[in-house]
Amino acid sequence: MPACDPKALAAAIEAGAPSPLGATPTGRGVNFAVHSRPAEAVELCLFDARDGSPRGTVRLPARSGDVWHGFLPERFAGVGTLYGYRVHGPYAPQRGLRCNPHKLLVDPCARAVTGEPRHARALFDDGDAFSIDSAAAMPRCRVVDHRYDWGDDRAPGTQWRDTVLYELHVKGYTARHPDVPERLRGTYLGLAQPAVIEGLLRLGVTAVELLPVQAFATEDFLRERGLVNYWGYNPLAWSAPATQYALVDPVDEFRQMVKALHAAGLEVILDVVFNHTAEGNEHGPTLSLKGFDNRAYYRPAGSDLRQYDNLTGCGNTINSEDAATRALITDSLRWWVEAMHIDGFRFDLAPVLGRGPGGFDRSAALFATLRADPILAYVKLIAEPWDIGPGGYQLGAFPAGWSEWNDRYRDSVRSFWRGDPHVLGAFAERFAGSSDLFREHGRKPSASINFVTSHDGFTLADLVSYNDKHNEANLERNADGHADNLSWNCGAEGTSDDPSVLALRERQMRNLLLTLLLSQGVPMLQAGDEFARTQGGNNNAYCQDNAVSWLDWSLAAANASLVEFTSALLELRRRRPELRRETFLKGGRRAGHGHDVAWLHPAGHAMNEADWNDPRGRAIGVLLDGSRPAAGPLLMLFNAGAAAIEFHVPAGLAPGSWQLLFDTAAAPAIGNVGATVQLASPLRLAARAAVVLEREALSEAAGT
Repeated sequence: MPACDPKALAAAIEAGAPSPLGATPTGRGVNFAVHSRPAEAVELCLFDARDGSPRGTVRLPARSGDVWHGFLPERFAGVGTLYGYRVHGPYAPQRGLRCNPHKLLVDPCARAVTGEPRHARALFDDGDAFSIDSAAAMPRCRVVDHRYDWGDDRAPGTQWRDTVLYELHVKGYTARHPDVPERLRGTYLGLAQPAVIEGLLRLGVTAVELLPVQAFATEDFLRERGLVNYWGYNPLAWSAPATQYALVDPVDEFRQMVKALHAAGLEVILDVVFNHTAEGNEHGPTLSLKGFDNRAYYRPAGSDLRQYDNLTGCGNTINSEDAATRALITDSLRWWVEAMHIDGFRFDLAPVLGRGPGGFDRSAALFATLRADPILAYVKLIAEPWDIGPGGYQLGAFPAGWSEWNDRYRDSVRSFWRGDPHVLGAFAERFAGSSDLFREHGRKPSASINFVTSHDGFTLADLVSYNDKHNEANLERNADGHADNLSWNCGAEGTSDDPSVLALRERQMRNLLLTLLLSQGVPMLQAGDEFARTQGGNNNAYCQDNAVSWLDWSLAAANASLVEFTSALLELRRRRPELRRETFLKGGRRAGHGHDVAWLHPAGHAMNEADWNDPRGRAIGVLLDGSRPAAGPLLMLFNAGAAAIEFHVPAGLAPGSWQLLFDTAAAPAIGNVGATVQLASPLRLAARAAVVLEREALSEAAGT
């Protein structure tokens, strides 16, 4: 659209409506509405869609409560219009007020932005930068058509008990994928390619959990090092898909991706960041929320309203106690569900969302709002249940209806397979679904999101190849990232050509995968772990937008047996409902059957208190009773010790025909499927190995 005559623009704008917030096209124009409690006036700035140059500025003519609003007819605004805001009002940081009309602001409810801010002094408001206009360094917001032809798209609606999460990075997953056209690699459309989707289905996962795709910005300290924020945990606009993964139109291309994944029955879960923003601390840039209503959106550090409470390690902390902030968050979540057809959310540093004056509160207003919302009450909600503030570790404390990343599962399983002492009890508790953490308040085993690796930390291959982190490429002198990873390099640090070391590493990866995928709860795989992806020992690759982080698909062919092993485990999980229970294991008898679970000592008896507390204990058996008469029990034997053992199976288990399903000490580990095993005499269980056996139902065996 051409530049606007200022008088014509001022004459044309109407009062419009205070709801919904954001820029809403109506067919005859666009309604603009934005929250700002301290503002004395709010200017709407229009820009040329071709080059982003200014077209005109007009003040929003109406205020309803704390919402400023106005309507422009279609000759001035429509779908595709670029815009931003300037806020006139008090600038008094000591009172928590930071209105500055020299700073162009991103609409907090923007559905699309044209990119990320450019590094410039103009973005800041301290000293001489206060009066420098920031428009040249700022992205523009874009008016988005809320309508989209979804056709027959519908949510897969996978039950929690049947869910298998697959955590991936939109760019990193396809940046080097050989079956994705080069121009589409690293994009939303790349993830929608048939070859990619077919691979996910063959593997057996049910949902992709995408690292942040909310519009984000790279921090200045990374730019100065020639690095970028690759993971995306630095949000600029909560409701806008990141432009970094789009060819032309991120909103349209994101929708195409979701539609393609849904058509294959795959759910889409977003890793969302509502705990902080890219505006940083009191010395950070003014990009959006600071300039609109700093006191509403951010938690101050005590009585000093100039300082920001930093419970996130990123400079600021979102204030979910304020009603305007809660409304902004829930509005964003509804947009992702209604307009983008998202199936659920994983909330980064989720305790921030439940923080009140007394600390974390499971009854916090935002949690109650989500539970009562007719749109959000039935999507999957996953908490990362920790932040870095006082009382920030809240695993198991979230309300009913939430699932949580279970880092105690990660640590117990890693410790067990590393051969640490005193972990048998913890291993069994985690394998059984972590009832000690989640039984309260009517929660189910699916409240536990089980994982042994994630984006934050070592990959699976690195977990068994490195004792120490190697983050030198991050240019922080290897000071970043966790130092204690409960990892074990199997005898050599990093790459090795020793056949015995390589064989042990492969076995350990199989042990960890088998444990993860057969545990009660919801398993989460990190993308590429199924084919031994490596980051060269970097356990904090947040700034590595390169081959360090991008999946190397040549490894999928080189480690095809590990991919097959992973897929076979997931097939067993689908086939046997007792591996994905809706209630916690009790160890008690059920009518007509035995115990739902029995924990076995290698000597052949049920584990007793002395066995659980034996520091030398490195082996355990798990017997799961079949959930129906036509299914026999599953017997899983685990030996994390450095020596082979004889496992004496209780005499009562001997009758019937047993099949060996998995043996992680074998190569390939599923090569003996169908082999009959006699349990009348002790079974030899190799060092650092796991075995899974399945018995035919006795009723079937008797009739053959």
